[in-house]
Amino acid sequence: MTKITKAVIPCGGMGTRFLPITKAVAKEILPVIDTPVLAHIVNEAIDSGITDIMIVLGSGKEAIKQYFTPSPALEEALEKSGKLGFLEIVRKTYTRANIVFARQEKPLGSGDAVMKARGFTGNEPFALAWGDDLIYSQKPVMGQLIAAHEKSGKSILGVQTVNTDDIVKYGVAKVGAGDGRLYECLSVVEKPPLDKLPSRLAALGRYVLTPEIYDEIACLKPAAGGEIQFTDALGAMCNKGKVCAYDFEGRRYDMGDKFGAIQATIEYGLRSSEYGEKLRKFLTELVNGQ
Repeated sequence: MTKITKAVIPCGGMGTRFLPITKAVAKEILPVIDTPVLAHIVNEAIDSGITDIMIVLGSGKEAIKQYFTPSPALEEALEKSGKLGFLEIVRKTYTRANIVFARQEKPLGSGDAVMKARGFTGNEPFALAWGDDLIYSQKPVMGQLIAAHEKSGKSILGVQTVNTDDIVKYGVAKVGAGDGRLYECLSVVEKPPLDKLPSRLAALGRYVLTPEIYDEIACLKPAAGGEIQFTDALGAMCNKGKVCAYDFEGRRYDMGDKFGAIQATIEYGLRSSEYGEKLRKFLTELVNGQ
């Protein structure tokens, strides 16, 4: 079986839920403490064995490319001032993997964004992650899905159980026979009403895909507004028995949502060896009114 070494991260959308800051800053580059959301996703990919990453940029996402490319003036200034620790941090943003970029000139949907990577991934299976789904896990989630693909030989949809009414915001998997965390995926229903949920397993922004996905996208007819939706292509593969759902381990944050971003910032801060205890003490005193 072909080893998976490539990942695709589409970064589209206007970030309307995070206005006004997204008028000037791409939502994927907003920080969790001092590290952009997208950088965490890139690190997850690298820690999963990915060596080559394509980031698909929508309109207004120029800062993303700037973050992941060298900054000679900054690096020279840091080196001259002896700030070698900061210099190492800056260089790590672009040296841990081969990162390339594609541009989605018009907002024609998630399926169109994925199609931009066809030449990059070729006939190889690849990992796919949306640029505003942050997942904290001891075992990198893309790595979990890659292992599930190696076991099943099929495309993998990353899912988790969502027991709240928020499940209506996501695609929801209808599953068949299971083996541990791995299930046969019969279909994906986009944003179903609560009274018609096929399960409680929601799709949360991580996939491993075989190259067949491109043919399925190419067969789709644009929806209203001219958009081509990735979920429709994945659904077509489900109908052919070519997709499994994997219930991955990890804590997922919706970084396109303001409360999700607040949760991530607090929890990542609490995990920090540098200032976690200080933050915990501060929050305790705050809650207790001290």
